[in-house]
Amino acid sequence: PLLPPEQRYLNWADFQQTLEACPSFFLSSFSHAGPAETGTNLGASSMSLPAGPHKTKLARLLELAEAGQEIWIACDNEGQRHRLEELFQDESLFAEAALLHSTSGDSAEAALLHSTLERIRLVVGGLHQGFSLPALGWHWTTDREIFGRYRRVRQRLAKGIALPIVDLVDLKPGDFVVHVEQGIARYRGLKMLTVEGREGEFLELEYAEGDTLYVPIEQIERVGRYIGSSAAPPKLSKLGGKAWQSAKAKARQAIENMAGELLELYAERSVRTGHVFQRDTPWQHEFEASFIFDETADQLRSIEEVKRDMESPRPMDRLICGDVGFGKTEVALRAAFKAVTDGRQVALLVPTTVLAEQHYRTFSERLADYPVAVEVLSRFRSRLEQRSALEALAEGKIDILIGTHRLLQKDVRFRDLGLVIIDEEQRFGVKHKERLKQMRTLVDVLTMTATPIPRTLYMSLGGVRDMSLVNTPPKDRQPIQTYVYDWSREVIESAILREMARGGQVYFVHNRVESIGAVAAQLQQIVPEARIAIGHGQMVEKELARVMRDFIDRRYDVLLSTTIIGSGLDIPSVNTIVIDRADTFGLADLYQLRGRVGRDRHRAYCYLLVPSRGTLSRVAKQRLLAIQEFNQLGSGFQLALRDMEIRGMGNLLGREQHGHIAALGFDLYSRLLADAVDRLTGKQRHLYPEPQVELSPGDAEGRGEISPQYVPSARLRMSLYKRLAGLRELAAVEEYEKEIADLYGAPPPETQRLIETQRLRILAWQAGIDLVRVGSGRAQLRYCEEATHHHFSPERVLELDRRVEGQLTVSIRDGVLLTFQPAAVGPSRADSLLSQVKVLLERIGEHARKGRRG
Repeated sequence: PLLPPEQRYLNWADFQQTLEACPSFFLSSFSHAGPAETGTNLGASSMSLPAGPHKTKLARLLELAEAGQEIWIACDNEGQRHRLEELFQDESLFAEAALLHSTSGDSAEAALLHSTLERIRLVVGGLHQGFSLPALGWHWTTDREIFGRYRRVRQRLAKGIALPIVDLVDLKPGDFVVHVEQGIARYRGLKMLTVEGREGEFLELEYAEGDTLYVPIEQIERVGRYIGSSAAPPKLSKLGGKAWQSAKAKARQAIENMAGELLELYAERSVRTGHVFQRDTPWQHEFEASFIFDETADQLRSIEEVKRDMESPRPMDRLICGDVGFGKTEVALRAAFKAVTDGRQVALLVPTTVLAEQHYRTFSERLADYPVAVEVLSRFRSRLEQRSALEALAEGKIDILIGTHRLLQKDVRFRDLGLVIIDEEQRFGVKHKERLKQMRTLVDVLTMTATPIPRTLYMSLGGVRDMSLVNTPPKDRQPIQTYVYDWSREVIESAILREMARGGQVYFVHNRVESIGAVAAQLQQIVPEARIAIGHGQMVEKELARVMRDFIDRRYDVLLSTTIIGSGLDIPSVNTIVIDRADTFGLADLYQLRGRVGRDRHRAYCYLLVPSRGTLSRVAKQRLLAIQEFNQLGSGFQLALRDMEIRGMGNLLGREQHGHIAALGFDLYSRLLADAVDRLTGKQRHLYPEPQVELSPGDAEGRGEISPQYVPSARLRMSLYKRLAGLRELAAVEEYEKEIADLYGAPPPETQRLIETQRLRILAWQAGIDLVRVGSGRAQLRYCEEATHHHFSPERVLELDRRVEGQLTVSIRDGVLLTFQPAAVGPSRADSLLSQVKVLLERIGEHARKGRRG
């Protein structure tokens, strides 16, 4: 007989009682610390490998292993494991990792190499991506990360504004995509279909009104991920409708206009001749020797790059990107001293009054032994003091003027301005940035930032702006411990009392002036023994200046303030910061605020308070996880890249461009922008239009493919197709072919044909041929309009006809069309015909290049 349910199952009350008797634990992405919550922080973080070829990554792993760290590499299969074993035996790899210190081959060196290799373990298994557990000295990575098969964001580092194009490797069904010709669609997945007797893979795209478009996977370059200007989902395009073409035309025109304005500034800079500063004087050497700290390698390199720019005739426009407290100010000081000793004035522009006062103290102290006049212009100074300073500036009696946007007003006149230093340019408004644009054409400009905004980042990576990275931390500097908590009295009390107990001070950031008084009263209740001061931008200037001075002089334990402290404030005794409603801040703001602590050798703490971790928005959670993960020294540049992923475009290119970004998506928009810039600068990657290559299934056994049998993973196949389609050099195709042979074995005939088709496309593009049609035992090549005007001639066709094995005929009905009928083909008709077409395209391309040189 069946047992009754109560004898077979526990009721809810008994189930809960049973659970309570068992130890339980919870896993969270956020870190915890202190007595506020019991828990263990595993300290897990993403495994970071250097960019570049696999040899560079393996060398980094060897360095970690030599330092006593345990390395685990998860391989997809035994073949990959054996391959890595062989690579780790390569002596040139040890040399790259600086593990071969001599060529004597002594026993001590052999023992070192042996122990190093013993700490590297190769296993076969599935792991999505690598991670690190620094507390245990463990680092996990995968063969895919080492060989670069899973790259979520690929940066195109070509000249010009080369904006990142998001890869489709992680594309999931339901994601929005953009087809170049048909518009915005929803990706439904990969499907196997049979078309004209040939089975192949197709991307299934859903459009408005339920219409479906199937895109051959080899045409994946025509599809890009949709990243809009906001979090709102886009409207699907109507398949075959005119609205998409109209939106694209409007955006292209707006992009052309914007790119023209953008590049006008840089073109003007490149042709203008600025002041050539003299080489370093004895005073310069003496001033630099007085620096009481040891310069880091990055600092020295950045200083040399800045000096080289200043000594060249072209006006400098360099971005110094370095983590907070890594010595960017010293780079600026040396540049300013170099300008002053050459008889030029310097303007130092900062976003806040508090920071202006701090820079004034720093510059005055460093330059006290030299006849350099330093002054500050801010609202902390009276009108009489400001008027006196402006008169002295116009007469050339002030060498270095420090101030906020007040320096950009019309009544500020320099006698001989030679250098402008801008600290945290992203914090200035649009009008101020326009004024800065004008300055850049006239004088040398040095910009400093710890977290570049995306636009600055793009411009730098694209080579339009020069950039120096200062990523080496000063000696004895420790990472800032960062925690995310639900708001509670216990957390606040613990954080403040812990800092006070070691004789330190605390920042408490609350960014609402209207409620800051109530928060001060609340803090006084939680920690009665703390002396609390309030500071915000709406206070009377003299009162704010007094509060800041008193806090610096340690008359207060806690400074309750708005984000006025966020830029560059440097008080070594403050080593704890509590940020209220951290979920409302941007990533760059959080990073700047956290950088206000940890300026000394003491361990610093950052507490991010939110109403409830469980109810955070997706974007807020991503930001808080990112700021927590990147708590290592020198992570500002990495955070800027992550911020770009999280918030999509943000206010990247100005409000007037937002509609076009939303209409086209970031992927296509950025391609059009890059092309517009290339066209305007004469650095076109595409001198001629993209060619269309059509291969008849009957004669060419299909267009070629990467079959599931050759590469089983659909995600990897999509990545390989996309990468191949983006290649524009024959040498790059050769490298691609070697790589896939190395990873997956010799390509089968259908994959070789796909690669050969890309070679034909590149040759056709270089030759000015916009259509290659191979079928029925012949080939047709059509000149594009530009090539027809530039270098087509009947005499050239006759010359080609004499040099090829077959017959060439010309038709001019629909453009200039060459028809090639080979005299004979080998055993494999298709491959032999393709080979002859390739030779023909090479010869047409040679003539095109000669015509352009002539």
